[in-house]
Amino acid sequence: MIEIKNLTKQADNKLILRGVDLRVEKGETVAILGPNGAGKSTLLKVLAALIKPTSGQVLVNGLELKKNHIEIKKLLGYLPHSSLLYDHYSPLENLVFFGNIYGVKDVEQKAIKLIKEVGLSFFLNEPVKNFSRGMIQRIAIARAIVHDPEVLLLDEPHTGLDQGAISILNNVILSMKEKGTTTLMVTHDFKQAAEICDRVIIVKNGKIVDDFKIENRNLGYVSGKYELQMEGVS
Repeated sequence: MIEIKNLTKQADNKLILRGVDLRVEKGETVAILGPNGAGKSTLLKVLAALIKPTSGQVLVNGLELKKNHIEIKKLLGYLPHSSLLYDHYSPLENLVFFGNIYGVKDVEQKAIKLIKEVGLSFFLNEPVKNFSRGMIQRIAIARAIVHDPEVLLLDEPHTGLDQGAISILNNVILSMKEKGTTTLMVTHDFKQAAEICDRVIIVKNGKIVDDFKIENRNLGYVSGKYELQMEGVS
């Protein structure tokens, strides 16, 4: 589904990604862990075709990203740190707008269904600018999946969410997984990684230093593997 070969990214004479190799199968949910500045968000931005790699190859569904980025972008749902929402639009207006970009059929019905799924039906027509950080994040999640993407790229999606919203987000990710969606999630929340992901990769100094399956939602196992890799990191 996703294949990355010897990926590097340099910016301002600094090598951010240093020869990343990764293969992710269709339907896998992968957590990307690592300290700040490790290159996690940069890796996601390369996959989202927002920045160009310095060297290396990225394949999605057998298509090379460099040559087919427009086609590949249609397969992707991306949730960065910013919501990408228009704050003077309501949740419904935002989702209809983004749904139309992707050619979603019956887009208004789909938007209403998603807003219900993220628990904000009562605020369907309220301007997003009046929302709390957690509410904005919920609508941003709905925006990222309005077109039923084959690949979901999430950059610290649990940030700013209360426990109820975390449960909603996790249920959305798991329901997308049931549809066959492949998910890569940058996170600092080991508990959520252990609960919803099949696999963890640990990034350190621009390289993948560990790659393992999660058995039985074992949080202690994830934490232990991470601490082992971070020894000596200030």
